Amino acid sequence: MRQTLANDKIDSKAAKYIENYHAEVVKEVISAVEKNEIVVVGMKQNPFVGKARKLLDEKNKHYTYLEYGSYLSQWKQRLAIKLWSGWPTYPQIFIKGKLVGGYNDLLTYFEINQK
Repeated sequence: MRQTLANDKIDSKAAKYIENYHAEVVKEVISAVEKNEIVVVGMKQNPFVGKARKLLDEKNKHYTYLEYGSYLSQWKQRLAIKLWSGWPTYPQIFIKGKLVGGYNDLLTYFEINQK
């Protein structure tokens, strides 16, 4: 498991700021992951987001897509999602409530689970 700063090492004001940092976006992602079998969280202009969506389309897999800006916009919202999930890049792909990873991890998932 990745290391994170222990709660007792975070000042209460800083903890409140962290807790509320684009909380509405994180709640939107959490809700989508809870309600949908496959969720792709992505951004415009990222080729790997497009590749992941194309792969899911080719496999006739229904998915929910959440898009947050591009390389030049909504980076703070994407940062909040990264801090929540712990995954450092996009896309972030969730299947049955679990983070699978990015595009290459989705390829591996299908290799292992779709034989």
